[in-house]
Amino acid sequence: SSGINAEWPLRPGEFAVHEVYAMDVFVTPGSGKMKESNVSTTVHKRSDETYLLKMKASRAFFSDVCQRFTLMPFTLRAFEDEKKAKMGLKECVTHELVHPYPVQQDTDGKPVAQFKYTVLVVPNGNIRINGGLFDSSLFKSEHKIEDKDVLALLAQSANRKAGGKKKKKKAKSAAEEAKVEAAAEN
Repeated sequence: SSGINAEWPLRPGEFAVHEVYAMDVFVTPGSGKMKESNVSTTVHKRSDETYLLKMKASRAFFSDVCQRFTLMPFTLRAFEDEKKAKMGLKECVTHELVHPYPVQQDTDGKPVAQFKYTVLVVPNGNIRINGGLFDSSLFKSEHKIEDKDVLALLAQSANRKAGGKKKKKKAKSAAEEAKVEAAAEN
C-alpha cells in the first residue's frame, strides 16, 4: 500500500524561497491509514479562544497553562497536583480553551510514531529549525529511493553553514601544510 490516506486530497504545489513549512510525518508498520485510539491523551495545547471559566480549579489550571506554556503543548505530568489539573482540564476542553493531541493508531491496531519539525526555504537551501534529529537507521522499510537525482538531492546538506565550515577547514589545513613545507625547505 502507498501509505497515503485516500481521504487527504493531494494538490500539486511549488515551494518558494522565503516560505516556511510545518512538516508532520507519521510512521507506522501497518497499512498507513490512521485513526484516533481509545487511549486517553495527556498532551494538550492551549488555543487562543477566550471564555470565562466557572470552576475555581479550571481557572487555576488555565492560568497556570497560560503562564508556563503559552501556546506550546504540555503534558499533565508537568503539574504538581495531577488530579486538580484533570479537574480543571475538563472544563477547558469542553469550552475549547485547550485542545487535546489525540493518540493515533493504525487501522490495523499498530502503533504510530509522529515527527514534527519546521523547514525554512531560503536561497542557499532548506533549513530545519526545530525538531529532534531523525535517525533513519533505526527504521526498516520495504521502499527504497532509486532515482539518482533524488538521492543526490538528499545527500546535500540543507545547512548553509555545513558547507562553509568544510571549505574553511580545507583552506586552513592547506595553509598549514604550506607553512610546514616552507619550514622544511629552510
